[in-house]
Amino acid sequence: MAELIDIYDDNRQPTGERVERKGAFLGEGQYMLYVLAILEDLDGRVLITRRTLDKKWAAGWWEVTGGGVSAGETSAQAIAREVREEVGLSVDDLVKKPIHGYKNIDLPRGDNYFVDIYHLRFDFSLADVSLQAREAIDARLVTWDEIAQLDQQGIFLHYRRLQDALAAEREAARA
Repeated sequence: MAELIDIYDDNRQPTGERVERKGAFLGEGQYMLYVLAILEDLDGRVLITRRTLDKKWAAGWWEVTGGGVSAGETSAQAIAREVREEVGLSVDDLVKKPIHGYKNIDLPRGDNYFVDIYHLRFDFSLADVSLQAREAIDARLVTWDEIAQLDQQGIFLHYRRLQDALAAEREAARA
């Protein structure tokens, strides 16, 4: 069954248009929505997963959990679903609002999107994690210093964006 996505305008408002996610080429003023989750345990370690080796993009790289928002889904519903599907953890009661978001425009590739980043701190361990085999081949609980090292090796996705999100969260807490 084809996965449908909602199309959003420049102001992040749904246009009412839905398209098949696979092979979608988004034109000027058309965006899809993605979500990312920083899942942090009570010791301050972050859950990261290693992408399968057959991914078309960034195969074998490390990342935080996330994915595309399906048609009719809110950002909060999508992050709860993605976490449940990809790592087997339930965060439904923890999801409130994103700590940060950004817009990507890549007209030549038709790859325009918004991203909401969530930061969820809760009691879990690596033993609680159940990986979705088609998404990830390994999982670790790591410090931000370890994530920085993976980024320096060129094998971690979204590092700068995650750092921006954490900075925005700290700034919001001070306000």
